[in-house]
Amino acid sequence: MNQSSSGDLTPAPIINQINQAHAEIDTATRKPSLLAVLARHFFPQLSANVGAGVQLERGNIFRYTLRGKKAVSFTDDGLLGLNIKGRLLADKNFKPRRKSGAIELAWTILDFRKGQDVRIKAGYELYRKMPYFQLRENNWTLNGYMDGKWDVRFDM
Repeated sequence: MNQSSSGDLTPAPIINQINQAHAEIDTATRKPSLLAVLARHFFPQLSANVGAGVQLERGNIFRYTLRGKKAVSFTDDGLLGLNIKGRLLADKNFKPRRKSGAIELAWTILDFRKGQDVRIKAGYELYRKMPYFQLRENNWTLNGYMDGKWDVRFDM
């Protein structure tokens, strides 16, 4: 909340754009396997966001990235809904190299335990034709895929 000169409290302005940096470290080699910078813009009235950026993958492979996501809420509080998302990676000459898209059912449980939020997702990756699940607790994420692969992530 912001306080005006008359002393009234007014809602703080909503920021609809963020810049993100993302890195992944290969624990076997102890070297970065991905470095990325992304600018994202949110459209609250549409429950959607888009992003564009650049990334450097293992082997110093440069990519442009473009992504989008649309959320459809089933509940008034937005804690249960459907997400539709896609991503395109292009090389330095803007030639598409990798596409991904998914549809997922997402359920968020706020204060599952005191100070602990949980998000459960069940989805389907369209290009890989692969069902998956995700369990997220605050900064920890567990992803599992039907081909037996899985990964754990920690966001700092």
